[in-house]
Amino acid sequence: MAGRRPLPRAEQAAALPATIATPEDLALHLAALVALEPRFALVLQRAGEVPIRHLEPGFKGLFWLITGQQISTAAARAIFARSEAALGAPTAEAVAAVDDAVLKAAGQSTAKIRTLRAVSTAILAGEIELDSLARMEAEAAIAHLVMIKGIGRWTAEIYLMFAHGRPDIMPGLDLGLVIAAQHLKKLRKRPDSKRLVKIAEQWRPWRSAAALLLWHYRRNMPDWSAKAPKVESKEK
Repeated sequence: MAGRRPLPRAEQAAALPATIATPEDLALHLAALVALEPRFALVLQRAGEVPIRHLEPGFKGLFWLITGQQISTAAARAIFARSEAALGAPTAEAVAAVDDAVLKAAGQSTAKIRTLRAVSTAILAGEIELDSLARMEAEAAIAHLVMIKGIGRWTAEIYLMFAHGRPDIMPGLDLGLVIAAQHLKKLRKRPDSKRLVKIAEQWRPWRSAAALLLWHYRRNMPDWSAKAPKVESKEK
């Protein structure tokens, strides 16, 4: 007796959790992803369990993301802690109420202070409502965030992935993902961001699970001279 045909992707997605909020949610999304891309099964075997990531929704989560850009996690934690202590709480109102010198003393760079102030001003002026993002489609939410000067697409995508658990985001501008995808797909040339996003189209609607798995693969497979998973590449 022949097995039942697999459900179309839209129906599979509807049967899974709408957000990635727990390790169990992530496991279900990864299982669906592996069914699409056999290489990911081999990656899971080699890299082990994929950790879930969380970010507090709202201004505090954006404050953390802005603080952590282009520095180590340890440095970001230290600067964030000093900033939080100086502000009392990382809120839009608190940022608006202090001089740049306060944030500078906590370790924030001039560019990051400008961005934090831009986010604070936009929220206090009612130009952006972070609470409304959960009700928007992903691209509309990204467009809403990048209206703020200093907030780029990468920051918006990461915020939606980790603060809202969006299940279908692929941050094409992330170098770690680019490198991991190149190794996974055994590509001769490193793809640019547009190529990565195009490659990731085949992983819809589980691109966030793919991104989490690729990051985990990149962190846990430091020897890039090792052979990539032995699955014939269809990339040209």
